[in-house]
Amino acid sequence: MLDQNSLDTLFINARSHNGWLDQDVSDEQIHQIYELMKFGPTAANNCPVRITFIKSDAAKQKLKTHLDEGNVEKSMSAPVVAIISYDIEFYEKLEFLFPHTDAKSWYAGNPEKIKSAGEMNATLQGAYFMLAARAVGLDCGPMGGFNNQTLDEEFFPDGKTKSIFICALGQGDTSKIYPRGPRLGFNEACEIV
Repeated sequence: MLDQNSLDTLFINARSHNGWLDQDVSDEQIHQIYELMKFGPTAANNCPVRITFIKSDAAKQKLKTHLDEGNVEKSMSAPVVAIISYDIEFYEKLEFLFPHTDAKSWYAGNPEKIKSAGEMNATLQGAYFMLAARAVGLDCGPMGGFNNQTLDEEFFPDGKTKSIFICALGQGDTSKIYPRGPRLGFNEACEIV
């Protein structure tokens, strides 16, 4: 089992942040995040997530126009904002990713199955992304609250990538978070049958 410090870092003391200290997120940290999160499981190892790291001022200004008002400050002040998306042609890589069988045929020509599997598995990968970011010493601020359609048109004009959520990254400013909200107890959320 992981030690208590690791559990605290990944789960117990980890918080969703709204404000950021003026500290850079290095390209090395960005690479470390991906190199860790890529090992999280997905259905048939389909790995549909695509991550766009918004770091430059020019890219942040493009992003800003698609954000709901409540997400502007916390996104613009973050050192990096990641767009967590999925590739609608993820199945094209299944011959390499899942060579045991013809998994491509499970999805090709079936837009509903592509959307369902793409969104679900990329969202899982987004969760792995946040755990990996915490593991390399960063804080996260995951958000909805943006116009998916216009953001996709801006950043993914070929129409082959669909955004799911965004996640700010950096060193969180603990003075700008609310007290931790309550969680449901085991008996309210779980059942052993």
